[in-house]
Amino acid sequence: MLTIYHNPRCSKSRECNVMLQDLGKNANVINYTKDLFTETTLKEVIDLLKIKPIELVRTNEKEWKENYKGKDLSDKEVIKAMVKHYKLIQRPIVVNGNKAVIGRPLEAVNDLL
Repeated sequence: MLTIYHNPRCSKSRECNVMLQDLGKNANVINYTKDLFTETTLKEVIDLLKIKPIELVRTNEKEWKENYKGKDLSDKEVIKAMVKHYKLIQRPIVVNGNKAVIGRPLEAVNDLL
């Protein structure tokens, strides 16, 4: 099953969603600004991405700079921060079976399909 974790306020996320539709891919679209990640679900996605949690963080966001920048955080603490502040999560995230990519650049999604 193809899934896109989508933030409709993000232009890259919208472009990815349109690209999948144009390719005729029937994706399960999860608007994670409304259907929020749990720690468990986010950890599962990070495991599929095969990255460290900090690699999924948008470190230029105000929430990160004001609350977490410069702190020595464990992976679990980084995940908790992203769950608390969904704006910190890189987007879009596309999952296809047991593999996932961050859709920046969009070409990464083509490699996943």
